[in-house]
Amino acid sequence: MVISLNTSSTNRGIHLNSPGRNPIGLNATCNDCGGFHPTDDHWKYMQDMPQDPVDMIGDLSKMGIYKPEAFKMADAVNAADLRKTLLLKMAGKGDPKRERLVLELCKQAGGIDHAFAAAFGPKAGEFFGDVVSASDFSRRRFLKNLAVGAALVTLTNCAPKPAEEVPTDSSEAPAGASNLEKKDLRIGFIPITCATPIIMSEPLGFYKKYGFNAEVVKMPSWGAVRDSAIAGELDAYHMLAPMPIAMTLGLGSSSFGVKLASVENINGQAITVANKYKGKINGPADFKGFNIGVPFPYSMHNLLLRYYLATGGIDPDKDVKIRAVPPPDSIAQLVAGDIDAYLMPDPFNQRAVYEEAGFIHKLTKELWPGHPCCAFAASDEWISANPNTFRSLNKAIIEAAGYAKDPANRPEIAKAISERAFLNQPTEVVEAVLTGNFEDGLGNTLSIPDRIDFDPYPWQSFANWISSQLVRWDLQGDDKVKTAIADGKYDEVGQEVFMTDLARELAEEVGQTPPADIYRTETLEFDTFDPAKPQEYVDEQIKKYGV
Repeated sequence: MVISLNTSSTNRGIHLNSPGRNPIGLNATCNDCGGFHPTDDHWKYMQDMPQDPVDMIGDLSKMGIYKPEAFKMADAVNAADLRKTLLLKMAGKGDPKRERLVLELCKQAGGIDHAFAAAFGPKAGEFFGDVVSASDFSRRRFLKNLAVGAALVTLTNCAPKPAEEVPTDSSEAPAGASNLEKKDLRIGFIPITCATPIIMSEPLGFYKKYGFNAEVVKMPSWGAVRDSAIAGELDAYHMLAPMPIAMTLGLGSSSFGVKLASVENINGQAITVANKYKGKINGPADFKGFNIGVPFPYSMHNLLLRYYLATGGIDPDKDVKIRAVPPPDSIAQLVAGDIDAYLMPDPFNQRAVYEEAGFIHKLTKELWPGHPCCAFAASDEWISANPNTFRSLNKAIIEAAGYAKDPANRPEIAKAISERAFLNQPTEVVEAVLTGNFEDGLGNTLSIPDRIDFDPYPWQSFANWISSQLVRWDLQGDDKVKTAIADGKYDEVGQEVFMTDLARELAEEVGQTPPADIYRTETLEFDTFDPAKPQEYVDEQIKKYGV
Protein backbone atom coordinates (compact mmCIF):
# COMPACT_ATOMS: atom_id res chain seq x y z
CA MET A 1 0.00 0.00 0.00
CA VAL A 2 1.22 3.48 -0.86
CA ILE A 3 0.27 6.43 1.31
CA SER A 4 0.51 9.88 -0.22
CA LEU A 5 0.15 13.21 1.54
CA ASN A 6 -1.62 16.04 -0.26
CA THR A 7 -0.53 19.35 1.20
CA SER A 8 -2.32 21.93 -0.91
CA SER A 9 -3.66 24.83 1.14
CA THR A 10 -7.26 24.14 0.23
CA ASN A 11 -7.33 20.35 0.37
CA ARG A 12 -4.73 19.16 2.81
CA GLY A 13 -4.96 15.61 4.09
CA ILE A 14 -4.27 11.99 3.37
CA HIS A 15 -4.75 10.06 0.11
CA LEU A 16 -4.67 6.29 0.43
CA ASN A 17 -4.13 4.39 -2.79
CA SER A 18 -3.40 0.74 -3.36
CA PRO A 19 -1.07 -0.33 -6.19
CA GLY A 20 -2.84 -0.64 -9.51
CA ARG A 21 -5.76 1.55 -8.55
CA ASN A 22 -6.60 4.98 -9.79
CA PRO A 23 -5.75 7.72 -7.28
CA ILE A 24 -8.72 8.85 -5.25
CA GLY A 25 -8.75 12.44 -3.93
CA LEU A 26 -10.14 13.74 -0.68
CA ASN A 27 -13.50 14.42 -2.31
CA ALA A 28 -14.00 10.69 -2.99
CA THR A 29 -15.44 8.78 -0.05
CA CYS A 30 -15.78 5.13 0.81
CA ASN A 31 -19.30 3.89 0.06
CA ASP A 32 -19.24 1.71 3.17
CA CYS A 33 -17.74 3.96 5.80
CA GLY A 34 -17.55 7.47 4.39
CA GLY A 35 -13.77 7.57 4.88
CA PHE A 36 -11.29 8.73 2.28
CA HIS A 37 -9.67 5.80 0.46
CA PRO A 38 -10.31 3.69 -2.66
CA THR A 39 -13.95 2.73 -2.50
CA ASP A 40 -13.66 -0.70 -4.12
CA ASP A 41 -12.73 -3.83 -2.16
CA HIS A 42 -13.33 -2.16 1.19
CA TRP A 43 -12.75 -5.38 3.10
CA LYS A 44 -9.36 -5.85 1.43
CA TYR A 45 -8.42 -2.28 2.25
CA MET A 46 -9.15 -2.79 5.94
CA GLN A 47 -7.57 -6.26 5.98
CA ASP A 48 -4.30 -4.99 4.49
CA MET A 49 -4.04 -1.89 6.67
CA PRO A 50 -1.16 -2.14 9.18
CA GLN A 51 -2.43 -2.28 12.73
CA ASP A 52 0.78 -0.86 14.20
CA PRO A 53 1.70 2.65 12.97
CA VAL A 54 5.36 1.71 13.14
CA ASP A 55 4.76 -0.65 10.20
CA MET A 56 3.86 2.38 8.08
CA ILE A 57 7.03 4.37 8.79
CA GLY A 58 9.04 2.71 6.05
CA ASP A 59 6.67 3.86 3.31
CA LEU A 60 6.35 7.33 4.81
CA SER A 61 10.10 7.84 5.01
CA LYS A 62 10.49 7.06 1.29
CA MET A 63 8.14 9.83 0.25
CA GLY A 64 10.59 12.73 0.54
CA ILE A 65 8.56 15.02 2.74
CA TYR A 66 10.75 16.91 5.21
CA LYS A 67 12.35 20.37 5.26
CA PRO A 68 14.91 21.69 7.76
CA GLU A 69 12.35 23.99 9.40
CA ALA A 70 10.51 20.96 10.69
CA PHE A 71 13.35 20.07 13.04
CA LYS A 72 12.78 23.19 15.12
CA MET A 73 9.59 21.81 16.58
CA ALA A 74 11.23 18.47 17.35
CA ASP A 75 13.45 20.12 19.98
CA ALA A 76 10.41 20.75 22.16
CA VAL A 77 8.71 17.39 21.81
CA ASN A 78 9.40 14.04 23.38
CA ALA A 79 9.19 11.68 20.41
CA ALA A 80 8.58 8.55 22.48
CA ASP A 81 5.58 10.04 24.27
CA LEU A 82 4.18 11.40 21.01
CA ARG A 83 4.46 7.92 19.50
CA LYS A 84 2.52 6.50 22.46
CA THR A 85 -0.09 9.20 22.03
CA LEU A 86 -0.59 8.41 18.37
CA LEU A 87 -0.94 4.71 19.12
CA LEU A 88 -3.59 5.47 21.71
CA LYS A 89 -5.28 7.84 19.29
CA MET A 90 -5.74 4.92 16.92
CA ALA A 91 -6.82 2.57 19.72
CA GLY A 92 -9.08 5.06 21.48
CA LYS A 93 -12.13 4.44 19.27
CA GLY A 94 -14.03 7.33 20.82
CA ASP A 95 -13.65 6.18 24.42
CA PRO A 96 -13.61 9.42 26.52
CA LYS A 97 -11.35 7.86 29.17
CA ARG A 98 -8.77 6.89 26.58
CA GLU A 99 -9.06 10.28 24.93
CA ARG A 100 -8.30 11.84 28.32
CA LEU A 101 -5.19 9.69 28.55
CA VAL A 102 -4.19 10.83 25.06
CA LEU A 103 -4.40 14.44 26.16
CA GLU A 104 -2.31 13.78 29.26
CA LEU A 105 0.38 12.07 27.21
CA CYS A 106 0.45 14.96 24.77
CA LYS A 107 1.02 17.69 27.33
CA GLN A 108 4.78 17.64 26.78
CA ALA A 109 4.10 18.12 23.07
CA GLY A 110 2.26 21.35 23.80
CA GLY A 111 -1.11 19.62 23.49
CA ILE A 112 -2.43 17.37 20.77
CA ASP A 113 -3.64 20.42 18.84
CA HIS A 114 -0.07 21.69 18.71
CA ALA A 115 1.26 18.40 17.39
CA PHE A 116 -1.43 17.89 14.76
CA ALA A 117 -1.25 21.53 13.66
CA ALA A 118 2.17 20.64 12.32
CA ALA A 119 0.49 18.17 9.99
CA PHE A 120 -2.70 20.06 9.16
CA GLY A 121 -2.13 23.73 9.93
CA PRO A 122 -1.19 26.66 7.68
CA LYS A 123 2.50 25.80 8.00
CA ALA A 124 2.07 22.15 7.14
CA GLY A 125 3.94 22.74 3.91
CA GLU A 126 7.08 23.14 5.98
CA PHE A 127 6.64 19.61 7.24
CA PHE A 128 5.84 18.00 3.91
CA GLY A 129 8.43 19.30 1.50
CA ASP A 130 11.66 18.11 -0.05
CA VAL A 131 13.83 15.29 1.22
CA VAL A 132 16.58 16.24 3.63
CA SER A 133 19.12 14.06 5.34
CA ALA A 134 19.52 14.22 9.09
CA SER A 135 21.81 12.40 11.44
CA ASP A 136 19.78 13.00 14.58
CA PHE A 137 17.68 9.86 14.92
CA SER A 138 15.31 11.23 17.56
CA ARG A 139 14.29 14.14 15.34
CA ARG A 140 13.81 11.91 12.32
CA ARG A 141 11.72 9.64 14.46
CA PHE A 142 9.62 12.57 15.60
CA LEU A 143 8.94 13.64 12.04
CA LYS A 144 8.03 10.14 10.95
CA ASN A 145 5.62 9.80 13.84
CA LEU A 146 4.13 13.18 13.05
CA ALA A 147 3.39 11.95 9.53
CA VAL A 148 1.95 8.75 10.98
CA GLY A 149 -0.26 10.90 13.17
CA ALA A 150 -1.63 12.60 10.08
CA ALA A 151 -2.38 9.22 8.55
CA LEU A 152 -4.07 8.03 11.74
CA VAL A 153 -6.49 10.94 11.68
CA THR A 154 -7.87 9.46 8.48
CA LEU A 155 -7.54 5.81 9.43
CA THR A 156 -9.26 6.13 12.80
CA ASN A 157 -12.19 7.84 11.13
CA CYS A 158 -12.76 4.77 8.97
CA ALA A 159 -15.48 2.79 10.69
CA PRO A 160 -18.72 1.22 9.51
CA LYS A 161 -21.71 3.52 9.60
CA PRO A 162 -24.29 2.57 12.19
CA ALA A 163 -27.30 0.73 10.91
CA GLU A 164 -30.15 3.06 10.05
CA GLU A 165 -32.66 3.26 12.86
CA VAL A 166 -36.40 3.21 12.26
CA PRO A 167 -39.14 4.92 14.25
CA THR A 168 -40.39 2.81 17.13
CA ASP A 169 -43.93 3.37 15.86
CA SER A 170 -43.78 2.21 12.23
CA SER A 171 -47.23 3.68 11.59
CA GLU A 172 -45.95 7.19 12.15
CA ALA A 173 -43.86 8.59 9.27
CA PRO A 174 -41.14 11.18 9.99
CA ALA A 175 -42.34 14.78 9.90
CA GLY A 176 -42.45 16.07 6.33
CA ALA A 177 -40.75 12.95 4.94
CA SER A 178 -43.36 12.18 2.27
CA ASN A 179 -42.46 14.98 -0.14
CA LEU A 180 -38.70 15.29 0.27
CA GLU A 181 -36.76 15.64 -2.97
CA LYS A 182 -33.62 14.34 -1.27
CA LYS A 183 -33.11 12.39 1.96
CA ASP A 184 -29.38 11.54 1.94
CA LEU A 185 -27.62 14.79 2.84
CA ARG A 186 -24.10 16.04 3.53
CA ILE A 187 -23.95 19.10 5.77
CA GLY A 188 -20.60 20.80 6.30
CA PHE A 189 -19.51 22.18 9.67
CA ILE A 190 -16.46 23.62 11.40
CA PRO A 191 -15.77 21.87 14.75
CA ILE A 192 -16.81 24.73 17.06
CA THR A 193 -19.63 25.13 19.56
CA CYS A 194 -21.30 27.69 17.27
CA ALA A 195 -22.32 24.71 15.12
CA THR A 196 -24.14 23.04 18.01
CA PRO A 197 -27.61 22.80 16.38
CA ILE A 198 -26.15 21.40 13.15
CA ILE A 199 -23.91 18.89 14.94
CA MET A 200 -26.30 17.72 17.67
CA SER A 201 -29.05 17.07 15.14
CA GLU A 202 -27.20 13.95 14.01
CA PRO A 203 -26.60 12.12 17.33
CA LEU A 204 -29.77 13.43 19.00
CA GLY A 205 -32.06 12.50 16.12
CA PHE A 206 -33.39 15.83 14.84
CA TYR A 207 -32.46 15.01 11.23
CA LYS A 208 -34.04 11.58 11.47
CA LYS A 209 -37.23 13.09 12.90
CA TYR A 210 -37.71 14.95 9.63
CA GLY A 211 -36.94 11.95 7.44
CA PHE A 212 -33.27 12.59 6.66
CA ASN A 213 -30.28 10.33 6.52
CA ALA A 214 -27.94 13.26 7.14
CA GLU A 215 -24.19 13.16 7.62
CA VAL A 216 -22.41 16.13 9.16
CA VAL A 217 -19.04 16.59 7.47
CA LYS A 218 -16.16 18.15 9.40
CA MET A 219 -14.40 20.88 7.40
CA PRO A 220 -10.88 22.22 8.05
CA SER A 221 -11.48 25.95 7.49
CA TRP A 222 -14.03 28.53 6.40
CA GLY A 223 -12.27 28.84 3.07
CA ALA A 224 -12.89 25.12 2.55
CA VAL A 225 -16.58 25.57 3.44
CA ARG A 226 -16.89 28.38 0.90
CA ASP A 227 -15.06 26.44 -1.82
CA SER A 228 -17.06 23.25 -1.19
CA ALA A 229 -20.30 25.23 -1.29
CA ILE A 230 -19.41 26.75 -4.66
CA ALA A 231 -18.29 23.34 -5.98
CA GLY A 232 -21.60 21.74 -4.95
CA GLU A 233 -19.89 19.16 -2.74
CA LEU A 234 -22.25 19.80 0.18
CA ASP A 235 -26.01 20.11 0.41
CA ALA A 236 -26.02 22.74 3.14
CA TYR A 237 -23.51 24.26 5.49
CA HIS A 238 -22.57 25.95 8.71
CA MET A 239 -21.40 29.47 7.82
CA LEU A 240 -20.30 32.61 9.56
CA ALA A 241 -23.19 35.12 9.51
CA PRO A 242 -21.43 37.58 7.14
CA MET A 243 -20.43 34.85 4.65
CA PRO A 244 -23.75 34.57 2.77
CA ILE A 245 -23.72 38.34 2.24
CA ALA A 246 -20.06 38.32 1.17
CA MET A 247 -20.50 35.35 -1.19
CA THR A 248 -23.69 36.71 -2.75
CA LEU A 249 -21.93 40.01 -3.39
CA GLY A 250 -18.79 38.29 -4.67
CA LEU A 251 -16.46 39.39 -1.87
CA GLY A 252 -13.41 37.15 -1.61
CA SER A 253 -14.68 34.82 -4.34
CA SER A 254 -16.79 34.83 -7.46
CA SER A 255 -20.40 35.82 -6.83
CA PHE A 256 -22.39 32.82 -5.60
CA GLY A 257 -25.93 33.12 -4.27
CA VAL A 258 -26.32 31.85 -0.70
CA LYS A 259 -29.22 32.24 1.70
CA LEU A 260 -28.89 32.56 5.46
CA ALA A 261 -31.76 30.33 6.54
CA SER A 262 -31.47 30.57 10.33
CA VAL A 263 -29.00 31.69 12.98
CA GLU A 264 -27.05 28.92 14.69
CA ASN A 265 -25.91 30.79 17.78
CA ILE A 266 -25.75 34.17 19.41
CA ASN A 267 -22.79 35.27 21.58
CA GLY A 268 -20.31 32.43 22.06
CA GLN A 269 -16.96 34.04 21.13
CA ALA A 270 -14.14 35.61 23.11
CA ILE A 271 -10.86 37.48 22.88
CA THR A 272 -8.13 35.20 24.20
CA VAL A 273 -4.59 36.41 24.90
CA ALA A 274 -1.34 34.46 25.36
CA ASN A 275 -0.40 33.93 29.00
CA LYS A 276 2.83 35.91 28.63
CA TYR A 277 0.71 39.07 28.51
CA LYS A 278 -1.04 38.50 31.86
CA GLY A 279 -1.34 41.78 33.74
CA LYS A 280 -0.52 43.82 30.63
CA ILE A 281 -3.89 43.87 28.82
CA ASN A 282 -6.59 46.09 30.27
CA GLY A 283 -8.31 47.48 27.17
CA PRO A 284 -8.17 47.81 23.40
CA ALA A 285 -5.25 50.27 23.38
CA ASP A 286 -3.00 47.59 24.90
CA PHE A 287 -3.22 45.46 21.76
CA LYS A 288 -1.07 47.84 19.71
CA GLY A 289 1.57 45.92 17.74
CA PHE A 290 -0.12 42.55 18.26
CA ASN A 291 -0.61 39.80 15.71
CA ILE A 292 -4.24 38.75 16.18
CA GLY A 293 -6.04 35.77 14.68
CA VAL A 294 -9.62 35.64 13.45
CA PRO A 295 -11.23 32.65 11.72
CA PHE A 296 -12.07 34.37 8.41
CA PRO A 297 -12.01 37.89 6.91
CA TYR A 298 -15.81 37.91 6.46
CA SER A 299 -16.69 36.91 10.01
CA MET A 300 -18.35 38.51 13.00
CA HIS A 301 -15.04 37.88 14.74
CA ASN A 302 -13.14 40.19 12.40
CA LEU A 303 -15.87 42.84 12.48
CA LEU A 304 -16.27 42.77 16.28
CA LEU A 305 -12.50 42.81 16.80
CA ARG A 306 -12.18 45.87 14.59
CA TYR A 307 -15.10 47.53 16.38
CA TYR A 308 -13.41 46.94 19.77
CA LEU A 309 -9.89 47.97 18.77
CA ALA A 310 -11.08 51.22 17.20
CA THR A 311 -12.60 52.35 20.50
CA GLY A 312 -9.09 52.34 21.95
CA GLY A 313 -7.61 54.42 19.17
CA ILE A 314 -6.19 51.38 17.35
CA ASP A 315 -6.36 51.37 13.56
CA PRO A 316 -6.98 47.67 12.76
CA ASP A 317 -5.24 48.02 9.40
CA LYS A 318 -2.14 49.84 10.66
CA ASP A 319 -1.55 49.35 14.38
CA VAL A 320 -2.06 45.57 14.52
CA LYS A 321 -1.90 42.64 12.12
CA ILE A 322 -5.15 40.72 11.78
CA ARG A 323 -4.95 37.46 9.88
CA ALA A 324 -7.12 34.44 9.23
CA VAL A 325 -6.35 31.36 11.35
CA PRO A 326 -8.43 28.18 11.12
CA PRO A 327 -9.96 27.72 14.61
CA PRO A 328 -8.37 24.27 15.18
CA ASP A 329 -4.91 25.82 14.61
CA SER A 330 -5.44 28.79 16.92
CA ILE A 331 -4.02 27.33 20.14
CA ALA A 332 -0.94 25.93 18.40
CA GLN A 333 -0.19 29.32 16.88
CA LEU A 334 -0.74 31.03 20.23
CA VAL A 335 1.68 28.63 21.91
CA ALA A 336 4.24 29.01 19.13
CA GLY A 337 4.06 32.81 19.31
CA ASP A 338 2.84 33.17 15.73
CA ILE A 339 -0.09 35.17 17.12
CA ASP A 340 -0.37 37.08 20.39
CA ALA A 341 -4.12 36.86 20.74
CA TYR A 342 -7.23 35.82 18.85
CA LEU A 343 -10.93 36.45 18.67
CA MET A 344 -12.21 32.97 18.02
CA PRO A 345 -15.27 30.80 18.47
CA ASP A 346 -15.35 28.36 21.35
CA PRO A 347 -14.31 25.87 22.48
CA PHE A 348 -10.89 27.24 21.52
CA ASN A 349 -11.02 30.09 24.03
CA GLN A 350 -11.85 27.72 26.86
CA ARG A 351 -9.43 25.13 25.51
CA ALA A 352 -6.60 27.70 25.71
CA VAL A 353 -7.37 28.08 29.42
CA TYR A 354 -7.58 24.31 29.83
CA GLU A 355 -4.15 23.93 28.21
CA GLU A 356 -2.74 26.86 30.23
CA ALA A 357 -1.87 28.59 26.97
CA GLY A 358 -3.94 31.75 27.31
CA PHE A 359 -6.55 33.68 29.26
CA ILE A 360 -9.97 35.03 28.30
CA HIS A 361 -9.79 38.83 28.10
CA LYS A 362 -13.33 39.58 26.97
CA LEU A 363 -16.45 37.70 25.91
CA THR A 364 -18.04 39.07 22.76
CA LYS A 365 -21.42 39.17 24.51
CA GLU A 366 -19.94 42.13 26.38
CA LEU A 367 -19.33 43.89 23.06
CA TRP A 368 -22.79 43.14 21.70
CA PRO A 369 -25.23 41.12 23.80
CA GLY A 370 -27.19 38.81 21.52
CA HIS A 371 -24.99 39.32 18.46
CA PRO A 372 -25.19 36.68 15.72
CA CYS A 373 -22.21 34.53 14.95
CA CYS A 374 -22.84 31.46 12.83
CA ALA A 375 -25.71 30.40 10.63
CA PHE A 376 -27.29 27.56 8.72
CA ALA A 377 -27.10 28.26 4.99
CA ALA A 378 -27.68 26.76 1.54
CA SER A 379 -27.19 27.96 -2.01
CA ASP A 380 -29.92 29.58 -4.08
CA GLU A 381 -29.53 26.82 -6.66
CA TRP A 382 -29.88 23.98 -4.14
CA ILE A 383 -32.88 25.58 -2.46
CA SER A 384 -34.61 25.96 -5.85
CA ALA A 385 -33.95 22.32 -6.73
CA ASN A 386 -34.98 20.98 -3.29
CA PRO A 387 -37.62 23.32 -1.82
CA ASN A 388 -39.35 20.76 0.40
CA THR A 389 -36.07 19.27 1.57
CA PHE A 390 -34.73 22.72 2.39
CA ARG A 391 -37.84 23.67 4.34
CA SER A 392 -37.79 20.48 6.42
CA LEU A 393 -34.04 20.63 6.98
CA ASN A 394 -34.22 24.24 8.18
CA LYS A 395 -37.10 23.26 10.43
CA ALA A 396 -34.97 20.51 11.99
CA ILE A 397 -32.18 23.00 12.66
CA ILE A 398 -34.56 25.57 14.17
CA GLU A 399 -36.08 22.92 16.44
CA ALA A 400 -32.60 21.81 17.52
CA ALA A 401 -31.65 25.42 18.31
CA GLY A 402 -34.74 25.67 20.50
CA TYR A 403 -33.70 22.51 22.33
CA ALA A 404 -30.17 23.88 22.83
CA LYS A 405 -31.57 27.14 24.20
CA ASP A 406 -32.83 25.32 27.31
CA PRO A 407 -29.94 25.30 29.84
CA ALA A 408 -31.21 21.99 31.25
CA ASN A 409 -30.33 20.25 27.96
CA ARG A 410 -26.81 21.56 27.61
CA PRO A 411 -24.88 18.92 29.61
CA GLU A 412 -26.47 16.24 27.41
CA ILE A 413 -25.62 18.22 24.28
CA ALA A 414 -22.03 18.83 25.44
CA LYS A 415 -21.49 15.10 25.86
CA ALA A 416 -22.99 14.33 22.43
CA ILE A 417 -21.01 16.89 20.42
CA SER A 418 -17.67 16.39 22.20
CA GLU A 419 -17.15 13.04 20.46
CA ARG A 420 -14.29 12.43 18.03
CA ALA A 421 -16.51 12.69 14.95
CA PHE A 422 -17.70 16.15 15.97
CA LEU A 423 -15.71 18.57 18.15
CA ASN A 424 -13.15 16.02 19.40
CA GLN A 425 -12.73 17.97 22.63
CA PRO A 426 -12.79 17.12 26.35
CA THR A 427 -16.42 17.09 27.47
CA GLU A 428 -15.63 19.34 30.44
CA VAL A 429 -14.31 22.03 28.10
CA VAL A 430 -17.43 21.96 25.92
CA GLU A 431 -19.71 21.84 28.96
CA ALA A 432 -17.95 24.88 30.45
CA VAL A 433 -18.79 26.81 27.27
CA LEU A 434 -22.39 25.64 26.95
CA THR A 435 -23.31 26.04 30.62
CA GLY A 436 -21.36 29.27 31.14
CA ASN A 437 -19.65 27.94 34.27
CA PHE A 438 -15.97 28.38 33.50
CA GLU A 439 -12.46 29.42 34.52
CA ASP A 440 -11.09 32.48 32.71
CA GLY A 441 -7.38 31.70 33.08
CA LEU A 442 -6.88 34.68 35.41
CA GLY A 443 -7.88 32.83 38.57
CA ASN A 444 -11.57 33.64 38.32
CA THR A 445 -14.46 31.18 38.27
CA LEU A 446 -17.37 32.74 36.40
CA SER A 447 -21.03 31.88 35.86
CA ILE A 448 -22.44 33.50 32.71
CA PRO A 449 -25.33 31.32 31.48
CA ASP A 450 -25.63 33.15 28.15
CA ARG A 451 -21.93 33.05 27.35
CA ILE A 452 -23.31 31.24 24.31
CA ASP A 453 -26.99 31.08 23.46
CA PHE A 454 -29.18 29.77 20.68
CA ASP A 455 -31.82 31.85 18.95
CA PRO A 456 -32.44 30.94 15.29
CA TYR A 457 -34.25 34.15 14.34
CA PRO A 458 -32.27 36.07 11.67
CA TRP A 459 -33.01 39.70 12.45
CA GLN A 460 -32.65 41.98 9.44
CA SER A 461 -30.89 44.45 11.76
CA PHE A 462 -28.07 41.88 12.00
CA ALA A 463 -27.63 42.06 8.23
CA ASN A 464 -27.63 45.87 8.24
CA TRP A 465 -24.97 46.06 10.96
CA ILE A 466 -22.77 43.57 9.08
CA SER A 467 -23.11 45.55 5.87
CA SER A 468 -22.36 48.80 7.69
CA GLN A 469 -19.07 47.39 8.94
CA LEU A 470 -18.11 46.07 5.52
CA VAL A 471 -18.47 49.68 4.39
CA ARG A 472 -16.68 51.14 7.41
CA TRP A 473 -13.60 48.94 6.96
CA ASP A 474 -13.64 49.07 3.15
CA LEU A 475 -14.16 45.30 2.91
CA GLN A 476 -16.90 45.56 0.29
CA GLY A 477 -14.79 45.12 -2.82
CA ASP A 478 -15.15 47.04 -6.07
CA ASP A 479 -17.27 50.11 -6.78
CA LYS A 480 -20.20 48.02 -8.03
CA VAL A 481 -20.45 46.19 -4.73
CA LYS A 482 -19.90 49.35 -2.72
CA THR A 483 -22.91 50.88 -4.43
CA ALA A 484 -24.96 47.78 -3.59
CA ILE A 485 -24.58 48.23 0.17
CA ALA A 486 -24.52 52.00 0.40
CA ASP A 487 -26.79 54.89 -0.46
CA GLY A 488 -29.81 53.37 1.27
CA LYS A 489 -29.54 49.87 -0.24
CA TYR A 490 -28.65 48.07 2.98
CA ASP A 491 -32.19 46.75 3.34
CA GLU A 492 -32.17 45.30 -0.16
CA VAL A 493 -29.04 43.26 0.52
CA GLY A 494 -30.26 42.01 3.89
CA GLN A 495 -33.69 40.99 2.68
CA GLU A 496 -32.21 39.21 -0.33
CA VAL A 497 -29.92 37.04 1.83
CA PHE A 498 -31.53 36.68 5.29
CA MET A 499 -34.66 34.47 5.17
CA THR A 500 -36.33 36.07 8.17
CA ASP A 501 -39.97 35.45 7.20
CA LEU A 502 -39.43 31.74 6.52
CA ALA A 503 -37.51 31.31 9.78
CA ARG A 504 -40.43 32.86 11.66
CA GLU A 505 -42.92 30.58 9.93
CA LEU A 506 -40.93 27.42 10.67
CA ALA A 507 -40.25 28.43 14.27
CA GLU A 508 -43.98 28.84 14.84
CA GLU A 509 -44.59 25.39 13.34
CA VAL A 510 -42.28 23.79 15.95
CA GLY A 511 -43.93 25.68 18.82
CA GLN A 512 -41.52 28.57 19.25
CA THR A 513 -42.58 32.21 19.59
CA PRO A 514 -40.38 34.26 17.23
CA PRO A 515 -40.70 38.05 16.95
CA ALA A 516 -43.15 39.66 14.53
CA ASP A 517 -40.74 42.49 13.69
CA ILE A 518 -37.79 42.06 11.36
CA TYR A 519 -35.73 45.04 12.58
CA ARG A 520 -34.78 46.13 16.08
CA THR A 521 -32.40 48.67 17.59
CA GLU A 522 -29.16 46.91 18.51
CA THR A 523 -27.40 48.00 21.70
CA LEU A 524 -23.63 47.47 21.63
CA GLU A 525 -21.07 48.26 24.34
CA PHE A 526 -19.99 51.59 22.91
CA ASP A 527 -22.97 52.74 20.84
CA THR A 528 -26.47 51.98 19.58
CA PHE A 529 -27.26 50.85 16.04
CA ASP A 530 -30.42 52.07 14.33
CA PRO A 531 -30.92 49.69 11.37
CA ALA A 532 -32.85 52.43 9.54
CA LYS A 533 -29.76 54.66 9.53
CA PRO A 534 -26.74 52.42 8.83
CA GLN A 535 -24.75 54.97 6.85
CA GLU A 536 -25.21 57.62 9.53
CA TYR A 537 -23.94 55.05 12.05
CA VAL A 538 -20.78 54.45 10.00
CA ASP A 539 -20.17 58.18 9.63
CA GLU A 540 -20.56 58.70 13.38
CA GLN A 541 -18.12 55.87 14.16
CA ILE A 542 -15.46 57.26 11.85
CA LYS A 543 -15.93 60.77 13.23
CA LYS A 544 -15.72 59.59 16.85
CA TYR A 545 -12.74 57.25 16.56
CA GLY A 546 -10.96 58.45 13.43
CA VAL A 547 -11.26 55.08 11.66
